[in-house]
Amino acid sequence: MRLAFMGSPDFAVPALRALHGAGHHIVAVYTQPPRPSGRGQKETPCAVHRAALELGLPVRNPARLRRDEAEQAAFAALGLDAAVVAAYGLILPPAMLRAPRRGCLNIHASLLPRWRGAAPIQAAILAGDAETGVTIMQMEEGLDTGPMLLAGRVPIGPRDGTPAIHDALAAQGATLILRALAENPVPQPQPEEGVTYAPKLTKEDGRLHWTDSAAALDRRVRALNPWPGTFFTHDGETIRVLQAVPEPLPASAAPASAAPASAAPGAVLDDAPRIACGEGVLRLQRLQRAGRGAMDAAAFLRGYALPPGMVLG
Repeated sequence: MRLAFMGSPDFAVPALRALHGAGHHIVAVYTQPPRPSGRGQKETPCAVHRAALELGLPVRNPARLRRDEAEQAAFAALGLDAAVVAAYGLILPPAMLRAPRRGCLNIHASLLPRWRGAAPIQAAILAGDAETGVTIMQMEEGLDTGPMLLAGRVPIGPRDGTPAIHDALAAQGATLILRALAENPVPQPQPEEGVTYAPKLTKEDGRLHWTDSAAALDRRVRALNPWPGTFFTHDGETIRVLQAVPEPLPASAAPASAAPASAAPGAVLDDAPRIACGEGVLRLQRLQRAGRGAMDAAAFLRGYALPPGMVLG
């Protein structure tokens, strides 16, 4: 089948490799343009760009599409059977959505209509969902509103974080897109009920608020690492929390509602360190100071004091 592939991050790479390996004729790979990266701010191609070059596929990386008639005409001239889109990062204008014979098929990392939008994996973990999945969707002008072709489910375990779920969904998406192209299933409209949205994440989303429950903070740590990362601030310094686990409030500490200083939300209860939360306790397991390497809690505390009784902001 004559295809264009449109994707940018690691999530999209397994699908590109699967389509190439299955013998589809990928006539163009569209990616985000190279961005400055690292200390030297060197222009660096994205993961899909690098994979496409490795596979010997032609790469296009326009900065925009919606108001670029020349790019839209070039896309139409490819004579595509279909375009496969996976976390591309640019909105496709209507002319491009209509250009391929079978339209544009999107690999979306959620069970639509739950978690439409930019960060569906993180949103599912944050919400405490027991499962998520991949939906192959026929694209239309709305935000992830198009009819569904296929879907597959992936459980979210109690200690699963974004990296593990990301990899499982990326692999499943690669399998499902091959099926969708081969089987040409009848599109099914998305249900009108159960619609939720997963907005784009910002660094501030990673701030830990100790008045939240330990269970909610644990989900935030698992969902938002490695990016944007979770953190608290102490004495003007940002401390990243890379790994943590929720625990019940120790019997020796009164509930936070009783408001003893030692159990107020944000109080350091011991040298584990365990931090009192609005409900329960969060034990910090792996931490990182700015400009330093990541450390387990014991090593971190040998160089940074968080004495019991201190209340973190």
